[in-house]
Amino acid sequence: MNLTINGHSPIPIRRQLTEQLRHAIEAGGVPRDQALPSIRELAGFLGVNPNTVARVIDDLKRSGYVEARRGKGVFVAPAPPARPAPHLRETFLQDTVIRAAALGMTADDLSVGVLSLAGLRPAAIRGAAEVLLVECSPPELDFFARQLEAHLPVRVDKMLLAELVAVTRRPKQAGRWRAAVTSFCHLPQVERLLKGKGVPVIALLAEAHLETLHRLAQFPSGTRVGVASTTVETAHNLEHSIANANLPNIALVGVCPAEGAALGRLVRRADVIVCSTAAAERVRGLAGSTVQVLIDDRALDPRAIEMLATLLVQQNGDRPTAAPVPRRRTAGRKSPEGATRATVPGK
Repeated sequence: MNLTINGHSPIPIRRQLTEQLRHAIEAGGVPRDQALPSIRELAGFLGVNPNTVARVIDDLKRSGYVEARRGKGVFVAPAPPARPAPHLRETFLQDTVIRAAALGMTADDLSVGVLSLAGLRPAAIRGAAEVLLVECSPPELDFFARQLEAHLPVRVDKMLLAELVAVTRRPKQAGRWRAAVTSFCHLPQVERLLKGKGVPVIALLAEAHLETLHRLAQFPSGTRVGVASTTVETAHNLEHSIANANLPNIALVGVCPAEGAALGRLVRRADVIVCSTAAAERVRGLAGSTVQVLIDDRALDPRAIEMLATLLVQQNGDRPTAAPVPRRRTAGRKSPEGATRATVPGK
C-alpha cells in the first residue's frame, strides 16, 4: 500500500488515512481476506499516533471495509462496499479540480469545501475574518501567521504579548477580532487580558513535521534526542510533539533555547538534536561531527486549524454579539507524562 500523510493539509490525519485505505481496498491494492498491518506497524511507518490509527480501523470496520478476527488481526472484508469504477471517479474528480482551479481554488480549498457539503466540515466562511495572533517573539508571530493565512480565509493581526496590555485598554479595539490565537504558555494571560471583550481565545499547538518523525524512527534503539529552538517555549512544544509520536527507539534527553551554556550541555548528552532553522547554525557549531542535526520548523496541527475554522463558521462571518464571556475552546491531548493538555483542535 502506498500510504502518505500530509501534515500541512487542513484535512485531519484520521480522514486522510481512512480515505487512502478505502481507496486501496477498492482498487485491489489489498486483496480480499488479506490481513492489514497491525496498528503499531501502521503508526510506526506513517509516524502518527497509534490511537489515530486505531480510530481509522474502527471507521473501516463500521463501513464494512475490514473485519476483526479474534486472535488473528484485522482483515479486508470478503465483500467490501462497492463504489463507482475507478476511471469514472478519476474523470469526475479531474473535471472538478479543473473547474475549481478556474475559480482560483487550491486543492485544500476544494477538499475542505467537499467535506463541508458532506456534513463533515462546517460551511465556508463568508469573506476573510480578522484574527488576533499573540506571541512573545517576532519569529513565532511570523510562523503562526503564515500557517494560518495559508490554510484559512483570515487576516492575521500580529501582536507581541507585551503590546496586548496597552491595546486592550482601548474600549473598541477588540471588537474587530473574530478570535484570538496564541500558544499554550500564553493562554492564561491572553484570556485574562481579553476577558469580557467577546473574543474567544484558542491555544495553538504546532507539530513536528512527519518527515522528522520518519527520520527519527530510523535511528537505532536508545538514540538520545535533544530539542533546541529560538525560545524555550518553542522547544518544549516541539519536544511534546515528538513525544506524542511514541517512537519506541528514541529517548528525549532535554530541551533548551539556542543560546547560552545550556545548549552546549544538551549537545554533549544527545546523539541527535532537532532544532529550528533559526537555531541550526549555532547548534551545528557546537555539535561538530559527533551529533546529527535535524531541521524542523514545525507545521500547524490540522486539528488546530479545524477548531479555529469551526469557531469562525459558527459565527457565520458576522461580528459576535453575545454578552457572556466565551468559554475556552480546547481539545484534549495526552502529554508524555499522561496528563491531558489543552490543545486546539494540537501543536
